Amino acid sequence: MYPERLIEHFQHPRNVGELPPPAVTVEVSNPACGDVLRLSARFDGGVVVDVRYKVRGCTASIAAGSALTEWMAGKTRAEIAAFDRSIVDEAVGGLPAESQHAGALCADGVKLLLKRSG
Repeated sequence: MYPERLIEHFQHPRNVGELPPPAVTVEVSNPACGDVLRLSARFDGGVVVDVRYKVRGCTASIAAGSALTEWMAGKTRAEIAAFDRSIVDEAVGGLPAESQHAGALCADGVKLLLKRSG
C-alpha cells in the first residue's frame, strides 16, 4: 500500500521532538482527518540550523513530517518559502491519493513557521 521510503520514514522517523526557544514552534491541523503537525525550527542568519517535529496522525503524516524536517535542515528562508508539497511526496516515494493530506499539512506548517519567524 505504501512505498518503501514512506515506511522507512514511518518506522525510523528523523528529527522527532520539539526545540526550546528561541526556536519558533507552530502547530497546524487538518480538520478533515484530525492530523496535527507541530513543527519547530531554529534559524541562524536566515538558515535553518535545527528542526524538529511531532505528529499526531496517520502513517503518511508521520512519514511526511520526517521527510519535511530532513529537507528543511540547512535551507534558507527563501528556499523554504519555495516549498511545495510535491517535495515531501517525492521524498517518501509517493503519497497515495488518500494520503495527499499529509503533504498539505506539511505545506501549512511551513507557511505558518515562516510567518511566525519573521
